[in-house]
Amino acid sequence: MIEGGLRKYLDEVTLLRQPYVMDNDKKVGEVLKAEGVKVLGFKRLEVGEGIEKKQEDFAAEVAATQAANK
Repeated sequence: MIEGGLRKYLDEVTLLRQPYVMDNDKKVGEVLKAEGVKVLGFKRLEVGEGIEKKQEDFAAEVAATQAANK
């Protein structure tokens, strides 16, 4: 039971053991091996990473709106 849970966890977090996006029946490692490709390195990105959120100053925005309405 523990072994199955560990195997499932490793399949989710290990790049070469993850399901291939284009064909869920194959693992990424199987596809790379069939194509003769080696992974030398990779970078993990999270959703939204690298997107800078615009910093807003609410007080300055209100002051600018009031100044524009005068």
